[in-house]
Amino acid sequence: MAKSFSESYKDAGVDITAGYKSVELMKKHIAKTMAFGDTSDLGGFGGLFHLDMKGINEPVLVSGTDGVGTKLKLAFLMDKNDTVGIDCVAMCVNDIICVGAKPLFFLDYIACGKNYPDKIAQIVSGVAEGCVQSESALIGGETAEMPGFYPIDEYDLAGFAVGVVDKSRVLNKENIKAGDVLIGLPSSGIHSNGFSLVRKVFDVENADLSEKYPELGGKSIGETLLTPTKIYVKPMLKLFDAVTVKSVAHITGGGFYENIPRSLPKGMGVKIERSAIRVLPIFDLLAAKGNIPERDMFNTYNMGVGMTCIVAPEDAEKALATLHEAGEDAYILGETVESEEGVVIC
Repeated sequence: MAKSFSESYKDAGVDITAGYKSVELMKKHIAKTMAFGDTSDLGGFGGLFHLDMKGINEPVLVSGTDGVGTKLKLAFLMDKNDTVGIDCVAMCVNDIICVGAKPLFFLDYIACGKNYPDKIAQIVSGVAEGCVQSESALIGGETAEMPGFYPIDEYDLAGFAVGVVDKSRVLNKENIKAGDVLIGLPSSGIHSNGFSLVRKVFDVENADLSEKYPELGGKSIGETLLTPTKIYVKPMLKLFDAVTVKSVAHITGGGFYENIPRSLPKGMGVKIERSAIRVLPIFDLLAAKGNIPERDMFNTYNMGVGMTCIVAPEDAEKALATLHEAGEDAYILGETVESEEGVVIC
């Protein structure tokens, strides 16, 4: 069979042979996720997945899609492309877990100005790592070389995940009552939200991203900002098996004030003691440097809490113990109250 090649297409800025090389380089990374149900060969027209229905009576498929956003600008500036794939997976699977579903598989989409095979493979290595952390199979994806649309040294990254949950185990926020306990799971940093403001405050395009800050424990600002989003799938699945979890919120863009109310029924709010929140140093530094009001910080960033869950008071101790055993330094943030205000931080 003749090898595919087009000199005319290459002259227009698209080198299809670079695409073939990218696929070859990424195969070793994708192979790490094969244990989670992938039965397809890379390069086919569709990704195949073997769905194990053991223990599931009424399967409900749950999907999620998201991108990394302008955090990618940090990756470009630092020429570090092997972690943003974790962010991409995290933003999708952390949403899926909020329904009570176990992620099954993931597909990525990379659009770039020029296909540099080594760079594409680095990006996919991060995606594969995110899939390993969430026990998802990376069953396919797309790399689109788009000269003239993107600068040659930039790219965009988005993804799509599918999970499954038994209908009887779909989380039901309508079961929440006043006095239930709100538990917080720590974030790893800014995750992948609010980076347009981050970039403005730190002037990242002109800053020395290798500069180390005492407030950050001696870490550089670039390293801190590029820290990948934490994936909460494994500890939350263990929690679902241990206690009845009434609802879960993934604290992404919109912070506390937008995301926690999404996990509450009408007429119910949460009361959080400000002193209980373990705010990470990067948020204090960001607020001080940008002169950002605290209300805006809590309405934009996770502030050190990447996920919350609500359980009955009698289940709180066991829930915390389960999360601690799973490696999460979870703690009580507050409680639910009858209120139309949503989130009250006092």
